[in-house]
Amino acid sequence: MGHELECRMRYQRRTLAGKVYLETDHVVFRGEERLKILLKDITAVKASAGVLSLEFPGGTAAFELGKSAEKWQEKILHPPSRLDKLGVKPGVMVRLSGEFEALFLEELSSRGAAIAGGRSKTDLVFFAAGTSSDLRKVRGLAAGMQPDGAIWVVYPKGVTAAIREIDVLDAGRAAGLKDVKVAAFSTTHTALKFVLPLEKRQVPAKQVP
Repeated sequence: MGHELECRMRYQRRTLAGKVYLETDHVVFRGEERLKILLKDITAVKASAGVLSLEFPGGTAAFELGKSAEKWQEKILHPPSRLDKLGVKPGVMVRLSGEFEALFLEELSSRGAAIAGGRSKTDLVFFAAGTSSDLRKVRGLAAGMQPDGAIWVVYPKGVTAAIREIDVLDAGRAAGLKDVKVAAFSTTHTALKFVLPLEKRQVPAKQVP
């Protein structure tokens, strides 16, 4: 989710100053001490009088967030789905390259996304890269997207993975693209989003009869 706020945290009879971050699968407080709470471990969420309280096996942590407390409560209780994070909307034209899990294909179908065939220009390209040598395909795949479209490069996460983040960034930039977003694709894979820089987008003007 990528939200962050400076705040005070009340935990185990102490009040600590620092910054709290709301990520895709956890909340982490960094300050005089560090506390990480996995969203799956939260048993109760309550926002009241500008304070967000999270109950988890380690106790209750209360964050003084002011007017943002209720917004964070909503985001924790109703986190965005994978397709929401990836910008997949009903009717969007998608191209897939590489091997994807069956669950992802089912999610695309349920959302009403259209899977492109042939050489049709698409709104989104999802490219599953397994090794750094696969990244040579980025340029060609990017050529098949709409000028205002995007390509998501999905690759294994972890320091021992066959692909490093810098490899993906270099491949996208070498293809003339701009990296704009990173998202957790799954527990094992990360996705980096690339788009054409504004100055390179040439959207054809609509013909007026």
